[in-house]
Amino acid sequence: MTTNIAPAAVAALLAAMAMVLTRVVTIGQAHRSMAWQTLILVAGMIPLSAAITKTGTAKLLADGIVTLTGGGSPYLLLIGIFIVTAVLGQLISNTATALIIIPITLSVATEAELSPFTVLMCVSVASAAALLPPIATPANMMIMRPAGYKFGDYWKFGVVILALYLAVAVFLVPVFWPC
Repeated sequence: MTTNIAPAAVAALLAAMAMVLTRVVTIGQAHRSMAWQTLILVAGMIPLSAAITKTGTAKLLADGIVTLTGGGSPYLLLIGIFIVTAVLGQLISNTATALIIIPITLSVATEAELSPFTVLMCVSVASAAALLPPIATPANMMIMRPAGYKFGDYWKFGVVILALYLAVAVFLVPVFWPC
């Protein structure tokens, strides 16, 4: 992967096959280690993401975001992108959120003449900010009962950390990936 001799997906598949062929892991271990729910979710969201782009929905939503934020400051656009992504991320998985939002934000970047890297990193940070309900992050759901947490307990610290994610996405991301 680091040499770019082959695409990342091909290199990862070859590495996995090499691990099985050299008997580092058995076929059974490899099969059990697959996150099938994630694989199926991502496989289902890729066509949805493509459909959002091909039908013009991404451009329509991008126009709405640019109009709503006034199309002025790139920081306002990043705040708008963050809010849309973070809200959706509280309801569905962060991977699905990113796959749905990416074509929309790429259209926003094109229309507002922003760097696509800036908006994609903003989406990356915002989609990882699924902190408010425990259902948004599997790890939170797994510890809820053993730790004695209630559904509403996640909001107490989640809002503070969500604000930190917002600051990172809007103010720190453009430092490393300029608009």
